[in-house]
Amino acid sequence: MEKKVASFLPFSDKESLDHTIKSLKDSGQMADIVILKGTDSIAELQYTEVKYLRSEGFSSTVSVKKIADSAATEYILIYSKTFPLDLGKFAINRMIQVCENMNAGIVYSDYFENRNGQLSPHPLIDYQDGSLRDDFNFGSVVLYKTSAFISACKSMAEEFRFAGLYDLRLKISKDHPVVHLPEMLYTEIEHDTRKSGEKQFDYVDPRNREVQIEMEKACTNHLKEINGWLRPEFGDISFEKEQFEYEASVIIPVKNRAKTISDAIRSVLSQKTTFKFNLMVIDNHSSDGTTEMIGKIAQSDQRVVHIIPERLDLGIGGCWNEGLFHTKCGKFAIQLDSDDLYISDNVISRIVQEFYLQKCAMVVGSYKMVDFNLEELPPGLIDHKEWTPENGRNNALRINGLGAPRAFYTPVIRSIRVPNVSYGEDYAVGLAISRHYQIGRIYEPLYLCRRWEGNTDAALDISRVNAHNLYKDRLRTIELVARKQLNRK
Repeated sequence: MEKKVASFLPFSDKESLDHTIKSLKDSGQMADIVILKGTDSIAELQYTEVKYLRSEGFSSTVSVKKIADSAATEYILIYSKTFPLDLGKFAINRMIQVCENMNAGIVYSDYFENRNGQLSPHPLIDYQDGSLRDDFNFGSVVLYKTSAFISACKSMAEEFRFAGLYDLRLKISKDHPVVHLPEMLYTEIEHDTRKSGEKQFDYVDPRNREVQIEMEKACTNHLKEINGWLRPEFGDISFEKEQFEYEASVIIPVKNRAKTISDAIRSVLSQKTTFKFNLMVIDNHSSDGTTEMIGKIAQSDQRVVHIIPERLDLGIGGCWNEGLFHTKCGKFAIQLDSDDLYISDNVISRIVQEFYLQKCAMVVGSYKMVDFNLEELPPGLIDHKEWTPENGRNNALRINGLGAPRAFYTPVIRSIRVPNVSYGEDYAVGLAISRHYQIGRIYEPLYLCRRWEGNTDAALDISRVNAHNLYKDRLRTIELVARKQLNRK
């Protein structure tokens, strides 16, 4: 039987390479096994029937094109980790079979994860048009159809140091199916054992800024190619369109936060403004004493509007709608989570001021990560400086969030409404607003985001992480279709 695959893997220690090379050879499908190696000597690692390619890894455009030039097989397999790979029996055969049946450009599969010696399944999610995140998890073993790989390389006009493989994937996905095979076909070693809440801010770490600039450029080019890119042309905002009793309302959805809700409320009531504002606390049927705490404060301060919804099926988004459509909601609706605190007494004033200065329908601020005792946690300031007035609305389709705290011009968000979910509801609204209006930014910290064991996203299992990512990818897909329709008009 003709061997159909050329596999490419990174240089690593000899023990890991021995294991991985044996696993690849045992598949019976490897025509070539190629180790990517830097410019230093490779003489100490010579394997029979193994080739070497001088390259610094898979991330650059130069490396991707070298792989394309060196592949003389029907398929290219990339293994991206330096740890030992253990392929399942007939795993490569199965990936080839699916690739042929689906006429796919890329096939990836679920896998087993070896974490500190414990084996557990690691399911992945389906790829869709809105799967534009550069950190989309394909696992460490990905099969490419060589013809699609080479064709994509020929259309790569940019030379990237970090976004080469990402650029390749976007270009392949434009013309070929990207197929997720929900079968555990291999085992990889997981070395990043951080909790989900510790990983989610990697992309805004200032140390990754150069990488993010390249990823944004690659994504922007892709959006232009598929007619999903929006020009920096925005709808006008008239803040005198409707009359409101209050200039601003802070909205806090809450359920069972007896440990934090009083602090959050006090940080709002301590705000100093020259205009009328109130606080709308949407208490989603708490059962731990939260309701009594809110009620007591509301009795002593008329600015607190304590709302207990009639419905029992509301998520965070549904609770937001309860506040937004309340008769006492102000002209500007400002977010604060029940765990968190405003950083000073002029936050509301600053946000309202920026609406008028930047003439925008939404304002997004910045915040500091702290522990429960308000000690700073890495990466510290989360400012989302990747946003630009010219391209922020397009880059929003690549990143997983727009930042916080968020504030909205109430007539605009009322016209959109917030999805009744408890994750991604803010992102959904931000995408929809950015399609038509400018979003203003404040890059100084406005609140303290407390990370503690009670946070809903502090330590999620893989099924919850996947559900969240799948939902946000779906939001991006919906938004991408809407933007294409807008451009066609």
